[in-house]
Amino acid sequence: MLTQTQLDDIGKLIVRLMVGVLILLHGLHKVLNPESLDSIRSMLTTIGLPQSIAYGVYLGEVLGGLMVALGIYSRLGGALIVGNMLFALGLAHSAQIFTLNNMGGWTVELQAFFLFSGLAIIFLGSGRLALKPD
Repeated sequence: MLTQTQLDDIGKLIVRLMVGVLILLHGLHKVLNPESLDSIRSMLTTIGLPQSIAYGVYLGEVLGGLMVALGIYSRLGGALIVGNMLFALGLAHSAQIFTLNNMGGWTVELQAFFLFSGLAIIFLGSGRLALKPD
């Protein structure tokens, strides 16, 4: 029979893998299709920020995703994901924050999922089932 600590560690592993792998897939798409950053660069230019900030998406989605999924400095990886999602919400989705989609769901539910899951990782940590437990 598993102890409560072991169950907690398994739960943390499941959350880490879910969040880390799912956001990593978004990042890998951007790595394999660099033109997908064009819209981010355009939005940055519109508000007077340098286009180079668009590459920060790789930190949040690729590096943060890997850190969380593998359990290497998971809290820092969670913070990268949170920062990425706050930037995405502010830059590209601010007009959608108080809207519902045609299925009745929150228009920014995916962004909110990543934001709040990243926050959960910050508070929960990696658990013991990690390459570098914290």
